[in-house]
Amino acid sequence: MTITVGIDLGTSSIKAIVLDDRHVVLGRGFARTGSNLEKGADTAFEHARKQAGLEKADIDYVATTGFGRYTVPYRDVQITDLTAHGQGARFLFPGTRTVIDIGAQSTRAMRIEPTGQVKLLRMNAKCAAGAGTFLVRVAKYLELTIEEIGNLAVKATEPQGISSVCAVLAESEIINHVTTGKPIEDILMGAMLSIASRAQGLLKRVGVEQELTLTGGVGHNPGMVRALEDCMQQKINVDTGRGQFAGAIGAAILAQMRLIKLSEVSAGLAASRASGNDSVVRLNA
Repeated sequence: MTITVGIDLGTSSIKAIVLDDRHVVLGRGFARTGSNLEKGADTAFEHARKQAGLEKADIDYVATTGFGRYTVPYRDVQITDLTAHGQGARFLFPGTRTVIDIGAQSTRAMRIEPTGQVKLLRMNAKCAAGAGTFLVRVAKYLELTIEEIGNLAVKATEPQGISSVCAVLAESEIINHVTTGKPIEDILMGAMLSIASRAQGLLKRVGVEQELTLTGGVGHNPGMVRALEDCMQQKINVDTGRGQFAGAIGAAILAQMRLIKLSEVSAGLAASRASGNDSVVRLNA
């Protein structure tokens, strides 16, 4: 059995997944992204490893992804987060053909092949008003926790529009709604619909093919999921437990694939030497 680890170093959190060669998740770990990315990666890695009941020597390969993927010195390979999320979304929902990934700082729409390979991508070109950090700022201003706002938002009856693409100006709109006495749940749903509408624009540009899957931490937020489904007028695949681990899962899967290639190359070299052929067999990394 081969064991791989995928570590996704995002702008707000670091996720780690331990995977075996049957693609069974054995353990997962989580840490907040701080000033020391290597330390955060170590924390997430250790949590995942201990949950899996493994020693460091049991790990065959470590793949990193995300914006901080180059900061982990013990990595065996680094993988772009787009590639990793495509594979991770396909793992969570095998029928996935379109992915909307809403992270802390960016929102990305992807169309993927049945293999999980990304064939078309669009990203938000605006500021954090179109991503998860905006909701954190909204929650803070309204003196709520990020865990509370989703359940409150689904109670909205008249969502209040927020049109600004700039997070600072959008917050000014929220202040205006508060001062005019608008219900908190309506303000929250308005904020979520503003993110969802930007995501919808990106999805239209890549062209939606069924099935549509949401990845990223916002999958924990029922208000955000409802806002996306209302904008898209369709059901969206959401794995509330593992959705934010999609990048780490994808990295671990790609690590397994790379190990298979390495094994095939080693076998080819051994066969070549046994037959007396000194030709070089190369791995297409």
